[in-house]
Amino acid sequence: MDPPSGGKTAGLLFKMCWVYVLKSQKDGKLYIGSTRNLEKRIFYHNSGKVRSTKSRRPFEIIYSKRFDSYIQARRFENILKTTQGRRQIKKAILEG
Repeated sequence: MDPPSGGKTAGLLFKMCWVYVLKSQKDGKLYIGSTRNLEKRIFYHNSGKVRSTKSRRPFEIIYSKRFDSYIQARRFENILKTTQGRRQIKKAILEG
């Protein structure tokens, strides 16, 4: 599928993107996010450059999934952030 014409932002919606789940080694809590550059984003989390996770580092990545578009990744990220999605993560990743 070709990205719609209409500027710089429209093309970004169709670039590869990752959804990832981090586990804090400090408190055991999970963080769910999405990014276009997974390696760089994990580095930012662990170096304290992300305000929302700064006090909970270090992190280990426990799950990641690649998507062909930002839209697909954000939809999946939002599902994981629901109560049912978090339960599925814990059941599938942490227990099994």
